[in-house]
Amino acid sequence: MQKQPHEQADCAKKDAELDFEKSLQRLEEIADVLDSGNISLEKSLQLFEEGMDLVKTCQRILDEAEGKIQELIELNEDTMDRISLEDESFHQ
Repeated sequence: MQKQPHEQADCAKKDAELDFEKSLQRLEEIADVLDSGNISLEKSLQLFEEGMDLVKTCQRILDEAEGKIQELIELNEDTMDRISLEDESFHQ
């Protein structure tokens, strides 16, 4: 059975939230290890590279969320403008 479009969007949203949370958690772990100073230079570079990839992932997810929020704000503004115009024409 195929999922409905709104169900697919909900799943994608949950996946993005999970990816963000997992990425952020891993970034915190990497920061702790790097802060400890008890690892080799080679391992530090590997962790730093992994951390930079995670930062890119988090930034992409945040950018997508920001775009969605902007769309919702614009949609709300359009709706409010129409309601205001309808209200004005009703009272005339």
